[in-house]
Amino acid sequence: MNQDHVRKILLSLEKDVPVFSVIFTGKKSKRVDGLYKPESREILIHNRNFSDDNSLIYTAVHEFAHHVHFSRFPGEVIRRAHTNRFWDLFHSLLSTAEERGIYRSLFDNDPAFKALTKRIRGDYLEKNGNLMKEFGKLLIEAFDLCREKHAVFEDYAERILGMTRGSARGLMKIYALDVDETLGFENMKVVAAIKDPKKRTEATESFREGKTPPQVRQLIKESRPEPEPTRGRLESQKRRLENNISNLKEKLDNVECQLQKMILEAGS
Repeated sequence: MNQDHVRKILLSLEKDVPVFSVIFTGKKSKRVDGLYKPESREILIHNRNFSDDNSLIYTAVHEFAHHVHFSRFPGEVIRRAHTNRFWDLFHSLLSTAEERGIYRSLFDNDPAFKALTKRIRGDYLEKNGNLMKEFGKLLIEAFDLCREKHAVFEDYAERILGMTRGSARGLMKIYALDVDETLGFENMKVVAAIKDPKKRTEATESFREGKTPPQVRQLIKESRPEPEPTRGRLESQKRRLENNISNLKEKLDNVECQLQKMILEAGS
């Protein structure tokens, strides 16, 4: 498998992207398997790290997800590369690659991973989900008892149980909404936080179908209507953009000074 072949594979997953290049460095790295350079739109792969094409494709898809992310949401990437949207893109690209037989999931096909996943899901994720749901039931009992005794539930949760109010109410909501415990506690929290019953059901089904938490969170986010712009919101956005531009300009000036210094030293 060469660079051009990998590039064609990536384009078969997503065509609507700016021109990019794939470069095999011919090196072995202990730190990373690959990286993406947004300035030059280059996907660098340390190909000597891999003993099989499947693992190389996994890394290539990861770096390609960075390219797609940066191309479509450059302002977001400036702040942080591995956002929820990035993981949504990466997982979606991987799913497409699996469906087309381009990539075989290590986690689904390696016997050691399959056995470990079965243990974690059966012995911990589902059991923990059920335990935390029952915890929510007890907290509701505590809430009712506080009302009966004219005590403040939040005070009981924080001082006696050592819990935050948000955590306590989240657990109570999980029980009250009868969230599916087989999803695992973290995913149960995602579902319980959704106000719309229809969207809550959609999120539950998405998890059952194998969608990842970032994919479900992004689905929820995209289904929310965009808030109407207000003067205060626009002014706040303007300030943030101006700060970003100012910070980037300062970094650019610093880089230019260093470059100029190097040029002068080389010429002397």
